Amino acid sequence: MKKKDNVRLRRFFHALRIIFKSPATYIFLAIMALIVAMTVIVYKVETKTDSGIETRFDTFYFMCVAVFAGYFEYVCESLPGRAAAITLLITGTFFFSYIRGKVTAVFVDIQEKKDKGLKKLKSISGHFIICGWRPGFEKIIETVLRSNPDISTDLLVLVNEAVEQTSQLLNLPRYKEVNFVSGDFTDESVLNRACIKTAARVLVISDRSKNYSELEVDSRTVLALLTIRSMNQEVYAVAELFSSKFHRHLKMAHCDEIILTQDYEQILLASASGGLGYSNVISTLISDDADSGILIGNIPKDFIGKTYGELKTYELSKRAQNGVIVGLLLNSGNFQQRRKEALREAQKNPDINKIIDNLQKVKTLKSNDPLFAPKNDFVIPRNSKAIFVRGKAIKAIKTTKAGK
Repeated sequence: MKKKDNVRLRRFFHALRIIFKSPATYIFLAIMALIVAMTVIVYKVETKTDSGIETRFDTFYFMCVAVFAGYFEYVCESLPGRAAAITLLITGTFFFSYIRGKVTAVFVDIQEKKDKGLKKLKSISGHFIICGWRPGFEKIIETVLRSNPDISTDLLVLVNEAVEQTSQLLNLPRYKEVNFVSGDFTDESVLNRACIKTAARVLVISDRSKNYSELEVDSRTVLALLTIRSMNQEVYAVAELFSSKFHRHLKMAHCDEIILTQDYEQILLASASGGLGYSNVISTLISDDADSGILIGNIPKDFIGKTYGELKTYELSKRAQNGVIVGLLLNSGNFQQRRKEALREAQKNPDINKIIDNLQKVKTLKSNDPLFAPKNDFVIPRNSKAIFVRGKAIKAIKTTKAGK
C-alpha cells in the first residue's frame, strides 16, 4: 500500500510541476486576479451610488453577467465603477471567446479524426472487419451487408489507407454508422484501433489503395493474416489472393477461407466458352442475398453420427423452407475452434498419445471442405453443416380474361 501511495504522490507532484511550468497557468491566474480586483472595485464604489448595486450578491451577479454574457445588468454611475465594468466586459469577451474556441476545436478535432479514421474504436465486439480497398468497394460493402443480415452497419469496420475514397463513401446516409480506421492493415497498432481482439470475422481483400504490384498485394495479404492470427486466434478469417503461389502460406496462417480471384475468373471464362450456360448457373447460385442460391445451414445435433440418408429424408419434409440439400460442409469453423474441440475430446480419455493424434488430425483436416451428394450410408461427422440450394421466390402473376 505504501508503494502505491508513493507512486500516486509522485504522479500528483509531477502533474503539479507540469501545470506550474506552463505559461498558460500564469495567464489564467492573472485574468482571475484581474476579475476579482475589478469586482471588488465595483462593490466598493457602486454601493454608495444609485446604480442599484447594494449587496455583495448584486456585485457578484453584475460580474457574472458582464464576464459570461457580455452585457451590463446595472449601469455604473461612478468613473472608477465604469472603468472596472468595462474591464470586466472586455476581459470576459476575449477570455471566454478563447475558451469557446478551444472547446470547439476539440470537438472539431474529434470529428475530423473520426472522418479520417484516426480514432480508436471503443466498446465494440463481435464485429466484421474488412481490410483493404479497391475500385468498386461500395459494391463489396453492399454485398457483405445483404449476404449477412446479422451484421448491422455499426458492426462493420473498414481498415485501409484510401482515406479520401472511404470518407466519401461514409458520407452517404446509409453508411453513416459504418466505422473507419485509417492505416496499414498489416500494422499491429492499426489493427488494435480496429479492436481486432474482439472481432468475430475479418475479410482481407486484395488492396489497391496504392500502386502495388500483384506480388506486393498478395504478400501484404499474407502478412496481414499472420498479424491478425497472432492477435486473435478465434476470429474467422477470409482472404483474397491474386495468385495461388501464396495459398500454402495462408494455410500455414490458418486462414479459414481463401479466394483465388484469377483462378475463379479463368474457370468461369473457360466454362462460359462451352456455350452451355454454365456462367448463368454459377451467377445464380452465387447469389448476393441471404435467402437464395447456395446456402449453408446447421445440422440438428441429433443427426451428428447418423447417416446422410437419414438427414436427407428429414430435410425432404422441410424442402419448401430450407431448399434442396445437396451435400455437407465438413470441418466447418476455424482452426482454433476445432483444436479446442479435439482437446476436449482427448481429455475424456487422458492419454498423451490420444491428444497428439487428435491435434495432428486437426492440422491435416481441410477447413470447410464441401462434399456433394455423398452416399446415403455416409456417417455425418462433427463440425459438419448442410449445403442447400434454394431458388428465389417468384411472385405469382395475376391474369385476367379479355374484356374484363
